[in-house]
Amino acid sequence: MGIESFFKLKEKNTDLKTEFRAGVTTFLAMVYIVPVNASIMSLAGMPYEALITATALVTMIATILNGLWSNTPIAMSVGMGLNAYFTFGLVKGMGIPWQSALGVVMISGLIFLILSLTRFRVWVLESVPIDLRRAISAGIGLFIAFIGLEGMGFIAGDKATLVTLGDIGSDKTLLGIFGFLSAAYLYSKKVKGAFLIFILLTSLTAWIFTDMKFPDSFVSYPASIAPIAFKFDLISVLKLSLLPVIITFLITDMFDTVGTLAGIGLRAGLFKKGENDLQKTLEADAAATVIGASLGTSTTTSFIESAAGVEEGGRSGLTAVVCGVMFFVTMFFLPVFKAVPPSAIYAILVMVGVLMFSEIRNIDFKDSTILISSFLTIFLMPLTYSITLGLSAGFLGYFILELLKMEREKLDFKIALLAFIGLLGFIFH
Repeated sequence: MGIESFFKLKEKNTDLKTEFRAGVTTFLAMVYIVPVNASIMSLAGMPYEALITATALVTMIATILNGLWSNTPIAMSVGMGLNAYFTFGLVKGMGIPWQSALGVVMISGLIFLILSLTRFRVWVLESVPIDLRRAISAGIGLFIAFIGLEGMGFIAGDKATLVTLGDIGSDKTLLGIFGFLSAAYLYSKKVKGAFLIFILLTSLTAWIFTDMKFPDSFVSYPASIAPIAFKFDLISVLKLSLLPVIITFLITDMFDTVGTLAGIGLRAGLFKKGENDLQKTLEADAAATVIGASLGTSTTTSFIESAAGVEEGGRSGLTAVVCGVMFFVTMFFLPVFKAVPPSAIYAILVMVGVLMFSEIRNIDFKDSTILISSFLTIFLMPLTYSITLGLSAGFLGYFILELLKMEREKLDFKIALLAFIGLLGFIFH
């Protein structure tokens, strides 16, 4: 069987040249995840060098797996937002070791994998009102943007006001502001590979105008993943107090994946009724999270940057395979990644936060219950430094308000169960 027949290129109205070009385009749009994820997760105490290799490996394996299994042009990697939650919510916020945090990721991934073979994922997605799902995305966006602004020094802690303007005259902050404006401009102009170009531009600026050193070399042998691979601790997380955290990872991964697939599928004509490519993509996504936790990374999910390849005409799994293979090369560029200034990484967090926060425009604020529960979800995430508490407050607020209004048609066992899980989030925080 040839490549064209295996990937059903004629049936999908595409060809080898188009699929290869689309795969390269998707790679350029999302290669930024390698240094960004390594920088975020290294703040949890994990070795940066091993994370570079692990992130590249996980992205390569997950993306190729999906291309071969589901035959869809969807690339996968470590999810932005959940990697920040891993570091700032679990390790720094709750004070648990990164090995235990990996255990949380592993358990949520195993549950997701099992549920991908059933209709439970559909049941969960149907349980949460669409506007609350949008609020979750907006809240996570606000949370990681807050982290980015603090990391670049634009905002800082203050005893009197809790938070205030940082030292905007410092090299770190000025570089971060320059980086964010550059990323925003490139994105607004729909420049392909905007985030990659932005990282290179910001890094060059730092190497020329600050005391940051230009990399001594450009390539090296990949670092070993032995310090983080298979280090997940399952025993320490098997307790009721961490159930809301596991549920948060599980639900957020589900929403993120399905939202991404729905948007890209609509554009590419994928996931039509009667076909099983959506089912297989969800299965590959769940398997990727288990693989990621094994190799030492946070939750893996479908990447919205896959849309870049779809816009180039990518319609089959060959696009994903080409993209995945190209990530093999990134493991050899450790010296370059280590020379990227932290402000560039934090500026990307702010930009990604902006894009996720944009979901707020689709929320129906005319419904008072949606207005209040969405507000609780969105603003409690950054204010409590916890995605779990924001999610819990949103579920609880929705259930209590509908109960008081006696709108029985909106109250059922599914909503009550989610509200109970939300209550556990506060009880065991």
